[in-house]
Amino acid sequence: MHMIKKVLVSILDFLLFSNLFIAICAVAQGLVTYHLLNARPDWYILAILFFGTIGVYNFSMLLSKPKNPENAQFARVRWIFSHHRLIISITLISVLCLIPLGLIYLSIEGKLLMIFTALLALCYNIPFLTLNNQKIGLRNIPGIKLFLIALVWSISCVLLPVVELEQNHQINISTAETLLLVAKRFMFIAAITIPFDIRDLFQDKLYALKTIPVMLGERKAMIFCQILLIGYLALLLLFSQTINADIIALTLTLILTGWLIFKSNLKKNEYYYFLYLDGTMLLQYLLLLLVSVAF
Repeated sequence: MHMIKKVLVSILDFLLFSNLFIAICAVAQGLVTYHLLNARPDWYILAILFFGTIGVYNFSMLLSKPKNPENAQFARVRWIFSHHRLIISITLISVLCLIPLGLIYLSIEGKLLMIFTALLALCYNIPFLTLNNQKIGLRNIPGIKLFLIALVWSISCVLLPVVELEQNHQINISTAETLLLVAKRFMFIAAITIPFDIRDLFQDKLYALKTIPVMLGERKAMIFCQILLIGYLALLLLFSQTINADIIALTLTLILTGWLIFKSNLKKNEYYYFLYLDGTMLLQYLLLLLVSVAF
């Protein structure tokens, strides 16, 4: 029994800490967009989301290597740098798969969007700015970290599929509808990102990272999460003509996400954040499928 548990934990560690799970969540978010637009999924775009997410997240982790990773506070950091070569190999494979997919299958508009999001994601960690004689990345600008992450996810998982659908003449979606989809996804991603910053509150203060929780405090940051989810729900209901299966599924997701955020605190282990909170992105798509079948 102990051996089985050990194997299962090893598999879970690999999925979560190699960023394969978050890449699956990115694919799920792309599928949410296709589902809500009643469009056929483009598997090339979903592959770009998958490999792009792995590449960006792993590159970000490798770039922010601490001095003594074996003594790091977080299991994720210790796992990544104890499997350093594996992470580099997965990252290189992802980039090698991503380049031909982007060059061959994306339209000019899609390529520009992909380059823009890649630059945003890279500038998040790369210290290319100078502040008080110190080199900093975008993440060090007060309050910007949360919005940068939510923006990159919204562009990748909503705007890229929409642009490619329009370029392939599969769909004609108005600017207002596109902006509404992006705004709702932005709020959702921002809401599930804040608990990660609350968890890292002490560490971020040490590194002088002025995240939302550092600036507002833990309690106000938690309230801000719920306000974002309520804002999503308000947009969902205000701009919907009827209460259909999709509205029910998305509302259920928001309720469950709000509950998971409420239950998250500094004592929760890393699996809670990387499996449950990140997992809400996958849950959203699964609930859309489940409720659509039920109704």
